[in-house]
Amino acid sequence: MSRFLKNIFFLCILASSLNAWSQTTTGSTYSQYGLGLLNAPLLPQNRAMGGISAGLRRPGAYSNVNLANPASYSSILLTTFDAGLSTEFLNRSQKGASEGDFTGSLSHLVFGIPVSKKSAMSFGIVPFSSLGYQTREKSKLDTNSVDHIYSGDGGLSKAYLGYGFQLGRHLSLGANVAYIFGKLEKSASLEFPNDYTAYNTREQSSTSVGGLNFDYGLQYYANLSPKVKLTLGYSGSASSRLNLDVNTIFTRYLKGSDGVEEIAADTAGLSGTSSTTLKLPMMHTAGFTIEKANKWLLGADFKLGQWDDYREGKVKPDYIQNSYGVAVGGQITPDINSVGSYLKVIDYRLGFSYNKGYINDHNTDINDMAITFGFGFPLQASPTRTTFYKINLAAELGQRGTESNNLVRERYINLHIGFTLNDQWFRRYKFD
Repeated sequence: MSRFLKNIFFLCILASSLNAWSQTTTGSTYSQYGLGLLNAPLLPQNRAMGGISAGLRRPGAYSNVNLANPASYSSILLTTFDAGLSTEFLNRSQKGASEGDFTGSLSHLVFGIPVSKKSAMSFGIVPFSSLGYQTREKSKLDTNSVDHIYSGDGGLSKAYLGYGFQLGRHLSLGANVAYIFGKLEKSASLEFPNDYTAYNTREQSSTSVGGLNFDYGLQYYANLSPKVKLTLGYSGSASSRLNLDVNTIFTRYLKGSDGVEEIAADTAGLSGTSSTTLKLPMMHTAGFTIEKANKWLLGADFKLGQWDDYREGKVKPDYIQNSYGVAVGGQITPDINSVGSYLKVIDYRLGFSYNKGYINDHNTDINDMAITFGFGFPLQASPTRTTFYKINLAAELGQRGTESNNLVRERYINLHIGFTLNDQWFRRYKFD
């Protein structure tokens, strides 16, 4: 693939990503809380192993961008490009009734570039949170039936730049600086479904979000035997503040017997634009991996979120609580050097994750658990053996929430596909 074609390819993906990240990427009822449903900065190869990341460096022979722990960048030996797509099949159930939903979007666009033999930089863009919900609650106002309708869509993205380096023989350090940005649209309506002459009311808010965020990490690695290596890792996200510009408008409108909404009768009120800040909590992840190079890998992570420090302005929402989670997973490659059987060079991945979420609704924890699995399919290398390709697939089969206390249980199947390219860019060749 020529340099010109590579540049055209990357520009096309980048252009399409600007549109893809502006679309709704979830249908979860629980995305209505806070900034939406949070997306961990994980590529398909991580997700297939339960989401382990703290002790993960290079799972197999390919260079890998593990942006969840920037200390891992020091293991990048070749220029690495990774882009992918995600889809969500969601089933919501409450009081015996259920409905399905489907969304899809571009999931990540990241680069890793070696700076020296013991250091590398990485940059890219990934989703930070997703907003996409619509709920309806019925009540009575005197003798009239009233519908309370809540909806929202949008999301936030995270553009980052990071650097990782090896310090001594066994330690790597790294950090990311990121800019979180995007727009969240929320709406709350009060409608009279049986009175077509009554004015319905709606409050619409549009929130523009922007601010810096910092991630950091370290990894310590040592040989347990000549062929088996242990890696201990820690990564964290610093407490940071995001700027919020909120524009709110109140309108009145009529709905006909056919359910079609007429043009708004008037603007009942316009609050204009108000500015505030949002304080993100500190996040911690600690874990390990044990691996036999190019053969097998096993790891686990423990996560803690200090959500008690979360603030919207100066207010801590009632539903907020500290969170924690665990993830375990692994990978097996039967024979990476096999010539006669393609099945033996495939990476087979399996994992499990459990997260006690930061949301507590009606005195009920909104927990999330999933079984994960996936594959890494290596493709034919370039004739010069300087360019390598791999397709990574991952699936997450999970459940979020519960039907207890009149809440919503969500069962989902998330599918992820990523394309990984390893190449020798930015090298100066010498000729005799």
